[in-house]
Amino acid sequence: MAKLEYASSFRDLIVYRKARELSLAIFRLTKRFPTEENYSLTDQIRRSSRSIGAQIAESWAKRRYEKHFVSKLTDSDGEQQETQHWIETAFDCEYISQEEANALLEKCVEIGRLLGGMIAKAEQFCNPSPYQIREEPANYFVKARRKN
Repeated sequence: MAKLEYASSFRDLIVYRKARELSLAIFRLTKRFPTEENYSLTDQIRRSSRSIGAQIAESWAKRRYEKHFVSKLTDSDGEQQETQHWIETAFDCEYISQEEANALLEKCVEIGRLLGGMIAKAEQFCNPSPYQIREEPANYFVKARRKN
């Protein structure tokens, strides 16, 4: 198995790049939505699609704590699934074609798979750097004395 390249920033993550591509595609597509949708469907789908990448970036900052890292990735996956819902709603309202909906949904599913892989392998992302100085953990418990 090939060794994975080290990511020094969330910007190096393929899933982050794909999330940005998706949000840009949705932004461009929603420009043609009717103006009466500006504060409803257009706003909702843009917000959820943009939040996918934002949650990935936030998860990167939380890598010191594996559970926080996984929680933020889970939030990102939730936003990805919400975006799927809004894509289907846009199709139902006949604002986008079946082909456009399918292409966007495929991107969402791919992002979901990548997020799932990161969640499953969170420890690989959260391991401390060998160059980081760590102190020995403090001993918070005192052994109880035995009574004779």
